[in-house]
This record gives sequence, C-alpha cells and structure tokens, in this order.
Amino acid sequence: MVFKERINMIEVPEALPIRGNRLTRFLGRAQMAMMGWRFAGELPDLPKMVLILAPHTSNMDFIVGLAPLFALGLRLSFMAKSQLFWEPFGTYLRWLGSVPIDRSAPGGVVRQAVRQFEGNDKFLLVITPEGTRTKVKQWKTGFYVIAKHAEVPILPLVFDYGQREVRFEELLVPSGDLEKDLKILKSYYHPSQARNPNSF
Repeated sequence: MVFKERINMIEVPEALPIRGNRLTRFLGRAQMAMMGWRFAGELPDLPKMVLILAPHTSNMDFIVGLAPLFALGLRLSFMAKSQLFWEPFGTYLRWLGSVPIDRSAPGGVVRQAVRQFEGNDKFLLVITPEGTRTKVKQWKTGFYVIAKHAEVPILPLVFDYGQREVRFEELLVPSGDLEKDLKILKSYYHPSQARNPNSF
C-alpha cells in the first residue's frame, strides 16, 4: 500500500492487455519507489493503441521503463529486427513483448505492424518516434502511418526525468492531417524531460 501511494498508482482499465502477477507488480512498484519515480495521467479503457515514447536519449530509458511496465502489469509490445531472435535471446525478447519484424518483407514494417493489430484482440504497440538516442531534427512518422492504417488512437507516453514521472498524456485519434497532429503530439515533449537534454 505504501508503494502504491508513493508512486501515485493509476488504474489499469479492464480492456487493456495485462501480464504478470502480484509478485511482479510488487517488484515493479518497489523499484519505482526506490528510484523516486511516480505515475501521472490516465490510461484509456481501450484494447488497442499505439503508444509513442519520448524523449528517448539514453539506454537508461529501457531500464527505467521496466519498472512501470511491471508495476502496472501491462503487456506492451515493441518491434525488433527478426535477426535478433536467435535462441535463447529470442525467447527472452518475446517474453518482454518484442515482435519480430522482417524489414525486407513485402509491405514493410507498417504492414507487419498492422497485421499484429488485426490478429490480436488486445495490442499495445510502443514506438519511439525519434528512432534513435541521438539528436534528430525530425521524428520518424511510421508510428502515425501504422495508427492510421490500423485505425487505432495514439497515446503519448512521457518519461520525464526532471519530474521523475511516467506520464500518460491526452489520447489522439489520427485526423489524417499529419502536420497538425504532429504539432499536438510534439507539444507534450520538452528537452527538460530527457535524461540527456542536449540529445533531444
């Protein structure tokens, strides 16, 4: 109970895909509490979404991200090159939620991602729009194309190192106006949130 209060535990709606058990949730909450991180915002009661995660400037983002993942008991998926799925590492990647993607396949990454949405009753796909930990001038827009073709909304997820918050922002339904929607999505992210502000 103390851990839940300290990290400002948020409700996980029934529609979302879940994983783990009481032990894994306890360990995730304990790790968040020890790191001094907390939750902010709300999770929509929807079974399928594209979550965009930023700022992404450090390998620590993955370590920090495991704690809230297990604390909430969410099953989140992310894409990885199919070449990485050699055993036993492939089993570990799948356990984490990784989806193998063959970049040379017909239709490319977008089509394969859309198929994952079509083939699952519940599916949350996490994508880093920066595409790299180094500074970029523009976001990659594959996440937007995937959401549009899969007909699912986009949920901005912020790792705010300044406030030590894992924050869920306002859900956005792609309008088809890429420039307009990107402006809204980018407004949630600022250099002060990044672990390495100069890389954002």
